[in-house]
Amino acid sequence: MVDVILGLQWGDEGKGKIVDYFASQYDIIARFQGGPNAGHTLYVGAENTKVVLHQIPSGVFHQGTTNLIGNGVVLDPVTLRRECATVAGFGVDLKKNLFISERAHLILPTHRALDKAAEQSKGEEKIGSTLKGIGPAYMDKTGRNGIRVGDLLQKNFTTSYIKLRLKHQKLLDNYNFNEDISAWEEEFFEAVEFLKTLNIVNGEYFINDALAKGKKVLAEGAQGSMLDIDFGTFPFVTSSNTVSAGVCSGLGVAPQRIREVIGVSKAYCTRVGSGPFPTELHDATGEELRKIGNEFGATTGRPRRCGWMDLVALKYACFLNGVTSIVMTKADVLDAFDTLQLCTSYKVDGVATEQVPYQMVGKTIEPQYQSYKGWKTNSSVIKDVDSLPEAMKDYVKVISEYLGTPISFISNGPGRDQIVKTEKK
Repeated sequence: MVDVILGLQWGDEGKGKIVDYFASQYDIIARFQGGPNAGHTLYVGAENTKVVLHQIPSGVFHQGTTNLIGNGVVLDPVTLRRECATVAGFGVDLKKNLFISERAHLILPTHRALDKAAEQSKGEEKIGSTLKGIGPAYMDKTGRNGIRVGDLLQKNFTTSYIKLRLKHQKLLDNYNFNEDISAWEEEFFEAVEFLKTLNIVNGEYFINDALAKGKKVLAEGAQGSMLDIDFGTFPFVTSSNTVSAGVCSGLGVAPQRIREVIGVSKAYCTRVGSGPFPTELHDATGEELRKIGNEFGATTGRPRRCGWMDLVALKYACFLNGVTSIVMTKADVLDAFDTLQLCTSYKVDGVATEQVPYQMVGKTIEPQYQSYKGWKTNSSVIKDVDSLPEAMKDYVKVISEYLGTPISFISNGPGRDQIVKTEKK
């Protein structure tokens, strides 16, 4: 069977910690989409050392757990090599527990250059790209021009690379992009040689053979549901399907293999970069959320936009994904607030609705709030559900009832042990 953990907002929900928390219950952790624009933060070892993973699945620090980078991922060899060095520094043997699908597409240096050139050309209409080359790599994938991991092992790899690079150079010339990327290329080819030493496998056979043997798989999503290329706040979205349907195409597993879908949501909302964000706060409260929650991008370092929880968008994400349970993260960030707000509907151009509109750009979207009492208690030290303050229980109950989905866990701090199970057995 395959269980799924994915984000229900605009990314940065704290998925890395949650995958790490559940990983020991699974045989395989598999990334199914996205690229190095992801930033999954873990705290590992006896000293709780902070590690940010961009491409390697978040189960890599668990002994006996196999980690697969699936075909739906776009892979940057340079980032991967750097990340592998960090992970190996903790004594992890990546030759034993990291596998890469030969169908995963590669991010070339010219993809990064195209990303940068395209974003610069947009001026004030920038979409907030991380400039990692994700979009151009997916464009080459759908344009049937891309180079895949398996191609590294073919004799004509260099020829294929030069052919694609020449195509990219013509596009860069149109942008008048003159930056010297020769250092990027040198680093890329060094990283390619490293990548060839890792376990490159036929990913769909690898994972289905494991399932046939009764192995348990946890599919790890990157970014968030509201950034999905089809269902997110287009055009301010990522370039892949971040919803649960992407698991099937991103790993090569059939829909009936999927069992549980665990959605991760913050106790409030954040967003990095441009794009619609109905509940964004431009006041002291928003600044306080950012400060207390340390809301700065794990990949980019950019300050995150902050706001109250948007139940309209969250319910939308729940039904798109078929979410069976929710993990609510960063609940402790709300400890300091006297009053909390939950958005339960919108007014879109003056018309009341509980639906996410097809197009949010260019619309006047007014969130309609209901107020709830804060708990004013240090929740980060709480270990069991009975010890949670009543106001927090009420807050969680309202959210759960609105969504029609249970909140099964509350994360109340960055540490591995800072998580409270809300359902008793």
